[in-house]
Amino acid sequence: MTQMMQTQAGDAGAFRQFDLMRVPSPCFVVDEVAIEANLKVLADVGERSGARMLSALKAFSMFSLAPLVRSYLSGTCASGLFEARLGREEYGGEVTTFSTGYKPSEIDEIIRLSDHLVFNSPAQKDRFGPRAAAAGVSVGLRINPQHSEGEVPKYDPCQPCSRLGFPVTQLDAAALEGVEGLHMHTLCEQGFEPLARTWAAVEPLIAPYLGQLKWINLGGGHHITRDDYDREALIAFIRDLRTRHGVEVYLEPGEAVALDAGILVGEILDTFHNTMPIAITDISATCHMPDVIEAPYRPALLDEADAGQTYRLGGPSCLAGDIIGDYTWAIPLEIGQRFAFLDQAHYSMVKTNTFNGVPLPAIALWNSRTDDLRIVREFGYQDFKERLS
Repeated sequence: MTQMMQTQAGDAGAFRQFDLMRVPSPCFVVDEVAIEANLKVLADVGERSGARMLSALKAFSMFSLAPLVRSYLSGTCASGLFEARLGREEYGGEVTTFSTGYKPSEIDEIIRLSDHLVFNSPAQKDRFGPRAAAAGVSVGLRINPQHSEGEVPKYDPCQPCSRLGFPVTQLDAAALEGVEGLHMHTLCEQGFEPLARTWAAVEPLIAPYLGQLKWINLGGGHHITRDDYDREALIAFIRDLRTRHGVEVYLEPGEAVALDAGILVGEILDTFHNTMPIAITDISATCHMPDVIEAPYRPALLDEADAGQTYRLGGPSCLAGDIIGDYTWAIPLEIGQRFAFLDQAHYSMVKTNTFNGVPLPAIALWNSRTDDLRIVREFGYQDFKERLS
């Protein structure tokens, strides 16, 4: 049986008061007040601990909010050329780039855009690192702590035969030649305790080399803005790390920037019965929320009822597996009825696609304090066509 990730979506908050009919369907609606509240928490942790906070564009890259992000965080982290360019052009501040493999045709531009360049292996570091260092870019190496804390094995960077990071047990002086910092990213939607356990496992193995390093990047997956996260423990941990080893500490929150700050609004297109009630929606798991299938997980529904009529929700694509899950309403659904899934600002928005010609969701920016609403972007046929040839 496939293991399912548990959604970390919290309370619907201000979205309970949002009129779902105010936006086209489907549509991502992001509350800039909630984003700013998350950013304030991250900035506070950064200020009190001395850590430098970078927004992970792979999780949330709504660059219309770049000025807001820039006012609280130190910069961005990118996963390749396009994100590095977006970070430099729209966000400013520092840009740290990591990729499992750099292409020779792109490396010079990536170097130009980056402040830190993290390599996945000593071989790539030896190939491109001297060029980066000559340009004044700080060279890093991603290590694999070989200590698993992942909830789901396929999402665990420390799984056996992982392609992510150089095994820490193989670390030696040659691997670290020319390296100014170490990067590790092993968490996914997790609290402080898994980080503490991971560091306890890896510190003795890297201790001989810490004196020659300028920085440690602890990656992402830290749910710092979640109510139950032990932020005081994180702050004490970072302070201790900086004091004992004399290094700068970086964190790369992604989901934490946009946690509980966005919904995905959809509409019921049809209902019928096939062993159980079925509802077809204009939201596609395949196209709009691929993590529902890939993780897999069950996204939280705004105001789901405890009892009533349960429907299996599915998308409009032809894929048999385009199933979102089973959800309950107090009364039977009506054609044209609106609904929304919670906590969809991160990852869902950046992973959308147009398989089967399914339209992309619009993107709206809402201010829950003033009730101002702006449709930032709508997508049409040309957006679908221009991806093809």
